[in-house]
Amino acid sequence: MPKIKYQFNTKSLTIERVQVTLRDKLKRLMWVASSGTVFAAVLLVFAYNFLDSPKEKIQKREIEQYKFQYKIMNNRIGKLQKVLNEMQDRDDNIYRVIFEAEPIPSETRKEVLGGVDRYSAFEGFNNAEIILNTAKKLNSITTQMVVQSKSYDQVYSLAKSKEKMLASIPAIQPLTRQSLKSIGSHFGYRIDPFYKVTKFHSGLDMCAATGTRVYATGDGVVSQAGWEGGYGNLIVINHGYSYASAYGHLSRIGVKRGQIIKRGQVIGYVGSTGKSTAPHLHYEVRKSGTAINPINYFFNDITPAEYLNLIRLSDLPSQTMD
Repeated sequence: MPKIKYQFNTKSLTIERVQVTLRDKLKRLMWVASSGTVFAAVLLVFAYNFLDSPKEKIQKREIEQYKFQYKIMNNRIGKLQKVLNEMQDRDDNIYRVIFEAEPIPSETRKEVLGGVDRYSAFEGFNNAEIILNTAKKLNSITTQMVVQSKSYDQVYSLAKSKEKMLASIPAIQPLTRQSLKSIGSHFGYRIDPFYKVTKFHSGLDMCAATGTRVYATGDGVVSQAGWEGGYGNLIVINHGYSYASAYGHLSRIGVKRGQIIKRGQVIGYVGSTGKSTAPHLHYEVRKSGTAINPINYFFNDITPAEYLNLIRLSDLPSQTMD
């Protein structure tokens, strides 16, 4: 039996009876079904495009972790490259100069191990560009380490054949690590503490307590031991091979002019004599009469990382102590 419904006729302003036929019911049912199908389809499209499955969520987390690890690894590679660069610089400009050996050509240091086909295995991988970039960096560092290792073998052979020369060249710090409080001022242009103008500072100001022992940095002969103007009590050692070292502002001198000295021998004591603002040792290394950066001649005492840190500090502006 057809279902009876009532509806308001807006024209006649009366309520009329309306019979709902089976056909009307089917039409409504089809409309509801089609609307539900469309809604379900929209939900499926949204879920497929914007919602991740549990597996995809795990994969995305793994990718983020890989990216984080990649960033850390590249940061370490950068630091390692920086240390290698400093080692190469010391090798070419200090060690090889000392032993009169030719520097290693830059082309040799940059040669690729294994050739260009070495990276073909990475082609077609996801994130191939990132993997390839890291592989090239690691290969470059490996190449440089191999070249540097061979270079040090050569330098070692040269050193063995020139043991007397090696013992004479200044190669240690004049103060022990335990007694050295800090580096008050580095080599280069610095502000004069008395005149407040920029002047060339020819050595290192090494802070330590008055009376701290000062050690000879290489074998040699004392060429000067006494008062020298702004240096105060000064010792100069002639190491031969065109090298000399100077130790200023001493509270007391423990050697005499003409005395033969061995590396590591106590020669004096830290003080603040002459043009000085506080107890410290003013230390110089001279090559053919010209002052050069003493940091480059601590190679028996410090690691490449410590050397790199000293170089970084030496680039900062500061005021001298003398």
